[in-house]
Amino acid sequence: MTSPRSVRLSDEVLRRLNQFATGRGASVASVMERLLDEALRREAHPGITFRDGPSGRRAGLIGGPDVDEVIRTLRTVQEDESDEREVVDRVVHASSITPGQVRAAIAYYADHPEEIDSRIATNQRTADEREASWRRQQEILSGRSR
Repeated sequence: MTSPRSVRLSDEVLRRLNQFATGRGASVASVMERLLDEALRREAHPGITFRDGPSGRRAGLIGGPDVDEVIRTLRTVQEDESDEREVVDRVVHASSITPGQVRAAIAYYADHPEEIDSRIATNQRTADEREASWRRQQEILSGRSR
């Protein structure tokens, strides 16, 4: 549910906001909401930023990988290890990030699991589709598809 709000913005901020929204083909209201939401998430989770890319906008570690990548690595490590310190150490080693960054990703995930789980699922589907396409291409190249 949304509620209308009145907000006073300086002429300069409004000019930049309009320019930003126009450049992205979005409404000023939707851009304001997204930027405010992300700012609040950054405040709650220092070390987290948001970035655009081919797969859309997503949460990532400042100077590091996307949060979903860290959580995916964490899950893989947890299959072999249950000790908290060892799990973090193995993620650090596998991802070349600091223990603080691992914990920042975990904290963000704890507050936004649906968002991160959805990205992980989408990335897995995309990887599976690309692998299936590659396998079909290999069959064609080897002459086995006739």
